[in-house]
Amino acid sequence: MNQPNPNTVIVGAGFAGLFTALHLRHQKYISSIILIDPQERFVFKPMLFEMMTEELGDDTVCPSYQELLQGSDITFIQDRVSAIDLKQRRVNLASGQNLHYSHLVLAVGGVQGYFNTSGTPDYVYPFRTREHLLSLKEHLRYCLEQASQSEDAEKRRDLLTFAIVGAGPTGVEMAATLADLLPVWYAKLNGNIHEIRIILINHGKKILSGDVNAHLQNVALESLKNRIIPVKLILGVSVKAIYEDRLEYQSEQIETLKTYTTIWTAGTEINPIISTLAIQIPADHLNKHGLPQVKPTLQLLDFPEVFGAGDCVDIQQPALAQVAYQQGATIAHNLIAMTKGVPLDASEVKLRGTLMKLGLGNGVANLFDKIQIDGKGLA
Repeated sequence: MNQPNPNTVIVGAGFAGLFTALHLRHQKYISSIILIDPQERFVFKPMLFEMMTEELGDDTVCPSYQELLQGSDITFIQDRVSAIDLKQRRVNLASGQNLHYSHLVLAVGGVQGYFNTSGTPDYVYPFRTREHLLSLKEHLRYCLEQASQSEDAEKRRDLLTFAIVGAGPTGVEMAATLADLLPVWYAKLNGNIHEIRIILINHGKKILSGDVNAHLQNVALESLKNRIIPVKLILGVSVKAIYEDRLEYQSEQIETLKTYTTIWTAGTEINPIISTLAIQIPADHLNKHGLPQVKPTLQLLDFPEVFGAGDCVDIQQPALAQVAYQQGATIAHNLIAMTKGVPLDASEVKLRGTLMKLGLGNGVANLFDKIQIDGKGLA
């Protein structure tokens, strides 16, 4: 593969992939850079809630790649990767195009997981992309409009019950946001806002369990309790099935919650394109979930020309935007180091803190694990 002008192909244009490309170009990397993603727009996921509440606009939260890459010579291809041949160093695209690479960066992330729950994904609303947000927002407004016009108290109760499955950061932020936002929307329809119910359901017995924000549990719980519409918690249960007009969960017995809205924020599964790599990588170099293991330098163990970032490879680092950004910077540095024949650096992540949105214009920030601030103006 001694090409005179080799290609560095980056699969996935989220935080890790996009910033790998931008760091490389900023540092005048000599190789051509090809960035591939099936979406037309980048999604600044931490700000999706601000787009939902219209505190920030579409173009701010989800700018187009054309806009972000303007003025660079990075080649962006909007397409889906159908296969990767690690030995032949080839990326096949759904459009039929094949790309050969000298170096490859895997940054496709994970996909929404549903734990094989019956009725998913047909009857749930995930919240990971711009399209998810727009679909959910349209559905929420529809439910409120239908409820405002219904004289059937039971039907109105079902339309005004909004369930969120998963009490990680996204689920908690969703619950707090809806508890503030839906009453505002419903009041404009002359509806009784006190008929609205927001219910947060979680398999674990605590919210934010196992997350970097776990130490913010008490602040988050207090916030959920003190929203315009207090959020009800159903913890320590397993959701068994989702239907158009209800969900079923198991506590001591099977319980039914009647609702036309189930928002799913629980779980992440391995990206299908990463699953296809399993037969090309020794089994002992995959973790128990099938994710490729990487060196501290973020290179695949058996393919040093391939780098991986984010939750599509086995990295013991938090799945945060700031972490993906730093991983992208490390990969860019190491790709340049390889061209110069100098030692590569290990990935070292320095957390600058975390921020959670807890309702309209409200949030809690943890700065450098030393200072905790909460209140208005933080989100």
